[in-house]
Amino acid sequence: MWMMGAVVSFTLMAIAGREILTSLNTFELMLYRSVIGVLLVSVFIMRSPHGFAQVKTPLLRQHVLRSVVHYFGQNLWFVAIASIPLAQLIALEFTNPLWVAMLAPLLLGETLTRQKLLIVLLGFIGVIIVARPGVEPLSLGHLAGLLAAMGFALTNIMTRKITRQDRVLAVLFWMTLTQAGFSLVLALPGGIPWPSASLWPWIIIMGITGLSAHLCLSQALNIAPATTVAPMDFIRLPIGAVVGMLLYQEPLLATVFIGGGVILLANYLNLRLKA
Repeated sequence: MWMMGAVVSFTLMAIAGREILTSLNTFELMLYRSVIGVLLVSVFIMRSPHGFAQVKTPLLRQHVLRSVVHYFGQNLWFVAIASIPLAQLIALEFTNPLWVAMLAPLLLGETLTRQKLLIVLLGFIGVIIVARPGVEPLSLGHLAGLLAAMGFALTNIMTRKITRQDRVLAVLFWMTLTQAGFSLVLALPGGIPWPSASLWPWIIIMGITGLSAHLCLSQALNIAPATTVAPMDFIRLPIGAVVGMLLYQEPLLATVFIGGGVILLANYLNLRLKA
């Protein structure tokens, strides 16, 4: 049930992103989302037993660096949302664990074995099937989707290091606060538009799902092992394909499902190898 909450949250976030980006740019979108995020996280912190004492940290520099990388990935994800079909973006997102497998040896001192390398190569064969270079022209959206997945992978690695000392609420607080600051600086030169009344429901949905997706995913991983949870995320692909077809007249391509399946298989083999 927690995993279904994550799937619904990520799907609503993608739909809201498309609707908002018709009127705002990614920096303006991130500003409103981050401000809502700060308010929601602050309410959770105030209601928790330790209060704001838990956001005090000796790792402020690491929190800021993590926020920069996540901000980079999140903005690219929104660029991809506006550029390529939802199903293609979701399939490219599934490369996140493969990026972790490639980058962990550099950042966490883990060993990149021959088996891991072959699994990563299998995953990127799936990416080629999804993107179909030569059949369709590769766009900026495809590159943005892949780089967003890499940014999220780096964020996951940094989170693993930070949460050895700090609580998850502290991570969310510093992330939303610093990203609100980044967005204000980047959006201010062009002037920050006040959203229309019809846009506010989507902005509120974006702010809520930006937190609920990560909360649901974290709860699912607390209850069940990653080998059980991760394959369940694959349901986002058919849901995203149907949503794209119904709302945006995007075609249902067999290559997206085949390539997504290959990427999922690579992720599953990677998890089994760790287990």
